[in-house]
Amino acid sequence: MRSNLEIIRQHYAASDRGDLAGMLADLAPDARWTEMAGFPCAGTYVGPQAVREGVFRRLLEEWDGYTFTLERLYDAGDAVIATGHYAGTFKRTGKAFRCRVCHLWELAGGKIRRFEQFCDTRLVAEAMQ
Repeated sequence: MRSNLEIIRQHYAASDRGDLAGMLADLAPDARWTEMAGFPCAGTYVGPQAVREGVFRRLLEEWDGYTFTLERLYDAGDAVIATGHYAGTFKRTGKAFRCRVCHLWELAGGKIRRFEQFCDTRLVAEAMQ
């Protein structure tokens, strides 16, 4: 059985490949995915389909070159913490941004049960104005 750290490492590897199915493969059917208040996709989404539509589809439609670059993973047992940065260009304004980000993952039984994002939403909002 894969460790929680390996599950999250594989999520980010799928992200680097542009493999959305691979990114969502280990989400539990009732996983809660929370995008920070003030972020363009702010809110909590329940389940892989809601995350696909409410987060990733919107980011693909609204941003050019939107990426998360992983810098480090921290193994906290039932939780994994990731640090890195987001970058992208908002299509409507042509403005780019880059900001630090922290992701908190909670896992149980080999499945992702919860995700929460923390980032500087001001930098994202400035690119959208």
